[in-house]
Amino acid sequence: MFIETRERPSSAKGDAQKTKRALAITMLRACLVVVFAAAAYFAARRGVAAWYFSRHDPHDVELAVKWDPQNPEYADALGHLVEFYSENPDPNRSVQLYQTATRLSPNDAHYWTDLGSAYDRAGRPNDAIRAFERARRLFPSSPDINWKLANFYVRTKRAREALPLLKNVLLAGGVQDREVFALVTGAGIDPSEVAGEVLPSRGSIFVDYLNFELASGNLRGAGEVWSKLLNSGLAFRPADSFPYFDALLHHGQVGAASELWRGLSDRFPAEVRARISSRNLVTNGDFDFPILNGGFDWRVIPTAGATVRIDPADESHPWGLLRIDFDGTQNLDYGAVVQFIQVQPRTRYEFSADVRRNAITTDSGPRFQIFDDYDLKKLPVMTPNQVGTSDWTPVRLTFQTGPNTHLLLLRIARSPSGKFDNKISGTLWVRHIVLAEGKTATRNAESETQEQ
Repeated sequence: MFIETRERPSSAKGDAQKTKRALAITMLRACLVVVFAAAAYFAARRGVAAWYFSRHDPHDVELAVKWDPQNPEYADALGHLVEFYSENPDPNRSVQLYQTATRLSPNDAHYWTDLGSAYDRAGRPNDAIRAFERARRLFPSSPDINWKLANFYVRTKRAREALPLLKNVLLAGGVQDREVFALVTGAGIDPSEVAGEVLPSRGSIFVDYLNFELASGNLRGAGEVWSKLLNSGLAFRPADSFPYFDALLHHGQVGAASELWRGLSDRFPAEVRARISSRNLVTNGDFDFPILNGGFDWRVIPTAGATVRIDPADESHPWGLLRIDFDGTQNLDYGAVVQFIQVQPRTRYEFSADVRRNAITTDSGPRFQIFDDYDLKKLPVMTPNQVGTSDWTPVRLTFQTGPNTHLLLLRIARSPSGKFDNKISGTLWVRHIVLAEGKTATRNAESETQEQ
């Protein structure tokens, strides 16, 4: 009997523990069911919201916000749709949606940028600047954020505060350089200030700004940018200066173009200075270097029916030769090899060159022509027609510049033939082109011929 009375409580206690465990498991299962049900419910809501959002219709995006009000992307997207695509946009409604996006995702800089833009359009500049600056603190290197804040500063007459932001925009990219230049130009910022405070230390951006000023017709501003670039030590190519050079010539500023050329020769001694001779006004007159196609060097305009190249020096000719091959397919009105030359008014000049020809057809062959570049009717002088075949032959011209002549155009030209058989073929070689004052040209050409 004693043993039986001790076993019953132990059994009862065990049953109670089992009951508690079973109850706990049941409650846990119930909780899990509730949790999973809630998760499934919210997942379903998010799925429905995502489906509506994917349709990109304003009404559907608004439904997406209702189905998933905790998603900042939906609120931000709806703000854009309300702001830009509504027939009667309500700026306050857009502000509320962007505020929701920033509340749900306070560390997303782009939501703050959108809010700043909405404040700006709603006429709340103080709130706008706080939102923009919050965005920039979150993402200081973003070109989009810097660009929008810079535009805000310009619109609110605080353009100089925009300058460091625009420098970041140019460094990061994402906005066309010309859009940045147009913004600072419209804000009245002087090109020298732009070059000093906005342009990053990249030669390519300086060149872009130089060309922007030229396209805007601001030759003075282009000169300031060119001066900054030339003295900056930044990398650029001689050809980058040629549009500015041509603009100077176009506006009759031959002296300024000459200064530019001297600056290039100092900056690029191997590429530019080596082409220049103190005895010869023609640049690269012996064709020892490739043609630059700009500045005071030779320029070759591609022309159907004629091919131009330089034959480099070799054992048979220790100087470079300019070679023009006519292919016999065109009755050419040719003038595609040219050079601009700075000269003095009322001065006597002598021109000389050596030419060789092979089987040049028609009655109208190539020749040298020299004009006053600003009035082609003035000072037109030319060498004799070059047709047929010949060994090296010197050609000469002597002339005097007029009282207002400062720039000559030297070119190799050919007039169209009036004959039935008028399509020119054959080859012309040219060497030792010299232009100098007085008797210098003739003496130089004769001495070089004797040295051969």
